[in-house]
Amino acid sequence: MSFVKARKLKHEFARRDEQGEIKEVIEAVKDVDLDIKEGEFVAILGHNGSGKSTLAKHLNVLLTPTGGTLWVDGMDAGDENNTLDIRKAAGMVFQNPDNQMVAGVVEEDVAFGPENIGIPTEEIWERVAASLEAVGMTAYRYQPPGRLSGGQKQRIAIAGIVAMEPKCIILDESTAMLDPHGRREVLQTVLELNRKKGVTVILITHYMEEVVFADHMYVMNDGEIALTGAPREVFGQIEKIKSLGLSVPQITQLAYELHQAGVPVPADVLTREELVEAICQWKYKM
Repeated sequence: MSFVKARKLKHEFARRDEQGEIKEVIEAVKDVDLDIKEGEFVAILGHNGSGKSTLAKHLNVLLTPTGGTLWVDGMDAGDENNTLDIRKAAGMVFQNPDNQMVAGVVEEDVAFGPENIGIPTEEIWERVAASLEAVGMTAYRYQPPGRLSGGQKQRIAIAGIVAMEPKCIILDESTAMLDPHGRREVLQTVLELNRKKGVTVILITHYMEEVVFADHMYVMNDGEIALTGAPREVFGQIEKIKSLGLSVPQITQLAYELHQAGVPVPADVLTREELVEAICQWKYKM
């Protein structure tokens, strides 16, 4: 069953002059088709200005389509009567975790979302405990968020969304402000939620290494879907990826260069372990 289904989805921005007259109409999203199934881990990639974040904001109804149709969890995103229910079903984690911190203690911050959707008090604290455990942050329950690292803050932001028990978590470049260690922490957290809890994850990013474990990928360029498929299928098109102003994971690039140099390793390797195994098999046959 599709959790997200978009057909010919469009979004236009009107740029106005100082007198308020429309100066230019910008098509940020152009005729996008999406099919994201429940329980999938889906990545949406693209360079800055490609339209990926504009698209992401539609999935949580922060923006509504100016054309086409979008259904989220079976609800029409163009119908404002569905806005609250869609936001309950699809929680969003933003780029800067500080912008999502609203309380002086971690547990109160995590409780904020459930409280605002009317969950009974006793159940709220049960959810807080469960969500902190799910993201590995139980030990920080009574800490001030300001004392946490960037990766820990982002995990708390994720816990706040998890406590609302959405079917889907959307991460809109949520690792962009983190160091490599923080990015690994956050990605491990959402991967476990996806694999163990069945939460649908939609990851918007421009970091290629973050998406090798995704079930499916969409690559955006100039507001359109330029490539789509499983990571191995998409990253196997290295020259096409580069023509879109993007790179591939470093391991994939290394495997590609070895392949081009005549070393019999696959050109679409995604992980270090795959490359090591391929090289060891080649050396063993020698």
